[in-house]
Amino acid sequence: MISGFSDEISNDFDEQLKSVAQIGMEYISLRGVDGKNIGEHTLEDIRESIIPRLKKAGIKVSSIGSPIGKVEVSDEEGFEKQKKVLETLCRACKELGCSYIRVFSFYIPEGEDPNKYRETVIRKIKEFAKIAEKHQVVLLHENEKDIFGDTSARCKALFDEVNSSAFRGIFDFANFVQCGEDTKECYDMLREYIDYIHIKDAVYTDSENVLCGTGDGKIPGLLAEFINSGYKGFLTLEPHLVLFDSLKDLEIKDAQEVIKAKSDMTNYEGFKLQHDTLIGILNDIL
Repeated sequence: MISGFSDEISNDFDEQLKSVAQIGMEYISLRGVDGKNIGEHTLEDIRESIIPRLKKAGIKVSSIGSPIGKVEVSDEEGFEKQKKVLETLCRACKELGCSYIRVFSFYIPEGEDPNKYRETVIRKIKEFAKIAEKHQVVLLHENEKDIFGDTSARCKALFDEVNSSAFRGIFDFANFVQCGEDTKECYDMLREYIDYIHIKDAVYTDSENVLCGTGDGKIPGLLAEFINSGYKGFLTLEPHLVLFDSLKDLEIKDAQEVIKAKSDMTNYEGFKLQHDTLIGILNDIL
């Protein structure tokens, strides 16, 4: 099933829903809604504003693209605030009919060895996982650059040591490439932990995000391996082909370094191009 971060199309939620329906998609990953991250919306907002519009558009939610775990590893106040946000988002999952919340494993101070913070990260992720277990929600860890779990080895350490059915993995091809990792080696190490896939590609030379299947992520071959091994989860579009309004707040600090805005391509066109290219890859596989 194909889903996507529809806030790459527009800040306006109604425009997002109209656009993905026009493309022919039935699911989105809920991240930016009307200019605010989903973690900033109250449960009342979600019930009274977001859910009615989803139902009207006939669009469902594959996952909540939360900012949980996207704070400095030593920020205890930020961690406590995020636990409260996670409680809200877990409750929202039930109302949205969704089981997954995307999370991260904390920013590591620049220049420091991430393994120095291993015990702290594991302790905090375990606390997140307990909250998710209580609500029967699955936290999906994204392998983003500059957090503890940005390499395959540290991702595996997290999955092994947290050891919870409520803490599973996202496989993001581009993020591994941007960390200098070989995605086939990452696949071999992490396949058993992966419940969700992001469709995003990049190149080693300058870390630029590129159209899926044209970079160093080995997307066509690895998608075939995922599918042949029994993967039946979501393939979530996160193109990063065109700069979008909320990127600077949601994802990466050096956005302009890795996303070379195409002046002749709108956000909608970039998103649709990624979708159509993925369909082509899947048609070749299946």
